[in-house]
Amino acid sequence: MVFVRKAPGRTGSTKVQLAERRDGRDVVLEHVGTARDEAELAVLMSVARRRMHEGQEALDLEIVGLEDEGVPARPAPITSKRSALLWQVLTEAYTRLGFGAVDDEAFAQLVLARVIEPTSKADSVRVLHEIGAPAVSLRTMFRALQRAQERDYRATIATACFQHAMTNGDVSLVLYDVTTLYFEAEDEDALRKVGYSKERRVDPQIVVGLLVDRRGFPLEIGCFEGNKAETLTIIPIVKQFQDRHGIADMVVVADAGMLSSKNLRELDEAGLRFIVGSRVTKAPKDLESHFRWHGTAFTDGQVIDTITPRDQRGILVKSSDPKTKAEPVWDPAVHAKSWRAVWAYSTKRAVRDNKTLTLQENKARAVVAGEKAARTPRFVKTRNGSTVLDEASLGRARELVGLKGYVTNIPATVMPPSEVISSYHDLWHVEQSFRMSKTDLAARPIFHHTRDAIEAHLTIVFAALAIARDLQNTTGMSIKKIITTLRPLQQITVRIAGHDHLAADPLTPTAKTILDSLQTGPH
Repeated sequence: MVFVRKAPGRTGSTKVQLAERRDGRDVVLEHVGTARDEAELAVLMSVARRRMHEGQEALDLEIVGLEDEGVPARPAPITSKRSALLWQVLTEAYTRLGFGAVDDEAFAQLVLARVIEPTSKADSVRVLHEIGAPAVSLRTMFRALQRAQERDYRATIATACFQHAMTNGDVSLVLYDVTTLYFEAEDEDALRKVGYSKERRVDPQIVVGLLVDRRGFPLEIGCFEGNKAETLTIIPIVKQFQDRHGIADMVVVADAGMLSSKNLRELDEAGLRFIVGSRVTKAPKDLESHFRWHGTAFTDGQVIDTITPRDQRGILVKSSDPKTKAEPVWDPAVHAKSWRAVWAYSTKRAVRDNKTLTLQENKARAVVAGEKAARTPRFVKTRNGSTVLDEASLGRARELVGLKGYVTNIPATVMPPSEVISSYHDLWHVEQSFRMSKTDLAARPIFHHTRDAIEAHLTIVFAALAIARDLQNTTGMSIKKIITTLRPLQQITVRIAGHDHLAADPLTPTAKTILDSLQTGPH
C-alpha cells in the first residue's frame, strides 16, 4: 500500500512511503520521498503506485492539507504529453522497411499519420499534434505531395518493399487483384470515370491494381481509368514490377476476373508462370471425359488434373479425347494449344453452391409467375414472348456445384495439384490488404482532383499499407488493435520547481506483447 502522512514538525511537508500491514500494524518498507507542495506530492504518489507489487492498493488515508501549514497547493503544470511508445513503434517500422531513403520528413509524417488515423491531408497535422509527434506545416505537407510525384517516391518505396520481401520471404509467387476507389465528385475527367462498381456506385472512380507477396505484403500498385476492364490491368502492373526489379521467373496468381486468353498468352510469352481461377462454365468441356466415364459423381476433396483448350482467335481448340478414360497429362511441348487445368470438388462448397442456386431458382420462378418484377434473372428465358424457367441451364448448374477450377502453365512435375490449389487460395491475402487500405487506412473516398495528386495519395497509402502489414505479420495483431493499445499510453513531462520530471503510463500486458514481438522497448 501507499502510506501518506504528515512529516514531523511544522515544515509543511508530507511523507510518501510504501507500507505493509503486519500483525495489525503498518510496517514501512520504503520511503519514496517527501513532498513540500501538492505538485511534488502528485509526482511522488505516481512513483509510489508504480513501485507497488501487483495486487496492492493505495491506502486511502487523510492527507494533511499543506495549505494549513502556509504552503499553497498548486498543481504542477504538464509541459508535454505524447504517445511516445506508439510513435517509436511506427518510426522504427518506417526505418526498418527502408523508407528513410525517401528523405522527406513531411512525407514520412503523412504516411505515419495515415497509419494512426486515416483522415484528410489537412487533418493529419491535428493527428500528429494529438499524439505529441513532430508535425510540419500544412503547406509543407501539400508540397510533399508534389515532391512525391516529381521525385518518384513510389519507385523508392517499391524498391524498399521488394528488398524487405526478399529478406523476409520470397517473391517467387506474387498475388494480384484489383479494386475501385470512388471520388466525391459529380463530373468525370480523363482518369476518374464511371465504371463497373461491385458496390453499384455511380460516382466517378479509378481502378487500382495491387501486387503483393504470399503474406499480403505490398510490392507494386498502379491506377487506371475508372472504366478500364479488370483484365486489362494485370499485364501493365506485372511488367512494371518485372522491369523495376529485373525479375525473369515468378508465378503470378490471380482470380477468374483476370482470366482472358490474351492475358494468359502474354504472361506465358513473358516467361512468367501463372495460376488463375477458371470459370465453372468451362467445367463441362474440361471434364468431358470424366462426365462420360463417371457421370456427375464426385467425392469430397477429389482433384482432377487435366487440360483446358486455349481460345485461338475466338475458336476453341479441342485438346482432349472424351473417348479416352484417362485424363491427359499436360505437356507444353505436346499440348501447345492447351493449358493445364486442375479441378477440385468440395462437399462444403457444393452445399453453399446449392443454397445459392436455390435462391436464384426461387427468384426465377417468382419472375416467371409474375409475382416479382425485376430484370431478367438467371435461369429465366423468353420463349414465344413469354418468360419460362430455363430448366436445362438450371440442371447443368446443379451438376457443377462444388467444383472449382484453376488454370496454369506450370507442369505437374514442377507443381503438384495440391500446391496449385493452395497457392491460389493465398489470394485472400491481397483481398485482406485491399480491405485494410479501404478501412484501416481509409484510401477512399478520394478528394484529390489532378492525376498527380491522386498518384501521390496512392503512394502514401501504399507506404502506410506496407507498415501496417509488416506490423501485423510480426505481432499477429491487427493494425487497429496495435494503434488502440499503444495510443493511450502517454509519456508526460511535469515541471516542478523549475525542473522537468518525466512520468509514463505502465505497460499493459497487450502492449508488452506487441513490444516483445517487435523486439523493442521504451527508449
